[in-house]
Amino acid sequence: MINIGKINKLNVVKQQGADVYLDDGTSGKVLLADKRLPANCGIGDTLDVFVYADAEGHLAATAKMPLAQVDEIAWLKVVSVNYTGAFLDWGLPKDLLVPFGEQHHEMVVGEYYLVKLFLDEQNRIAATTKINRFIEDTSVYFKPGQKVSLLIADTTDLGIKAIINHTHWGMLYQNELFQPIRKGQKLDGYIKQVRDDYKIDLTLHEPGYAKVESLTEKILAQLEANNGVLLLSDKSPPDAIYAAFGVSKKVFKQAIGALYKDHKITLDKTGIRLV
Repeated sequence: MINIGKINKLNVVKQQGADVYLDDGTSGKVLLADKRLPANCGIGDTLDVFVYADAEGHLAATAKMPLAQVDEIAWLKVVSVNYTGAFLDWGLPKDLLVPFGEQHHEMVVGEYYLVKLFLDEQNRIAATTKINRFIEDTSVYFKPGQKVSLLIADTTDLGIKAIINHTHWGMLYQNELFQPIRKGQKLDGYIKQVRDDYKIDLTLHEPGYAKVESLTEKILAQLEANNGVLLLSDKSPPDAIYAAFGVSKKVFKQAIGALYKDHKITLDKTGIRLV
C-alpha cells in the first residue's frame, strides 16, 4: 500500500518517452515527477521516493527528499504569503501550504515556525502551527534510558520543552544542560524518567550519566572558585580524585571528557582550565 506524504519503496515498471512510472505491486502506477531516473537506475529497480497528490489529485512521486513527512513536526521557514495562507520551504520545488485557518497567528515571511504536516480531506499535504492538539503531555510507554529523537521547542522557567518522537512533550532541565541548544534543533536524547504524574523528563546524556551530569556542575563550580584552574586531570591518582569529589576516577574522566567535548575546559598533564 502506498502511503501519501511518506517515503515509499516503489519499483520502476515503465518508461514511456520522458515519463517514468513506478508501482508497489498493489496500488497502480505512480508517475515520477522528476522526469528522469537517478543514475544507474532502470526498469525493475527499486527507488525510495516521496509520494504526494498533484494538483489534479493524481499520485506522483519524487526522488527528492522533503525536510519532513506527514505526521511529523518540523521547524520550517515561511517563504511567501498570499490569499490562501503561508508557504513554507520544505525542500521540494512546490512550497508547503499553511492555510490561514491552521495558523495561531499571522505568519511572517522569513520567520521559522514549528509545524505539523497532515493530509487534508483531498489527500493534499498541508501544515499547521496548531501542534498542541497532536502532542501528548503524558505517557506510560516510555522507559528510563530509552533513546528518542528530540525537536527543541520552547523555553520555560524550568528549562526547555522538547518534542519527543513527534508525539509527546518532554522537559530538559536548564541546570543539566551543558551545551547551547536552539529552537528547532534536532537532537538525540534519552528518557531520564517518567514522573508520578506521567510527565517526561529528558536528558541529552546516555543512560548512567546522571552522576556525570552532577559532577560536571561541581567541577565547573570548583574551577570558578579557583580562578579557572583545577590541579586534577585524567592522570591524577584515584584517591586524589575521590578526596576532591567523592567519585571514582572513571566517572571523573567521563565528566571532564564531557566538559572538554562541550568546549568548557582545556586539558593538560597538570590539570584542567576553564575556556
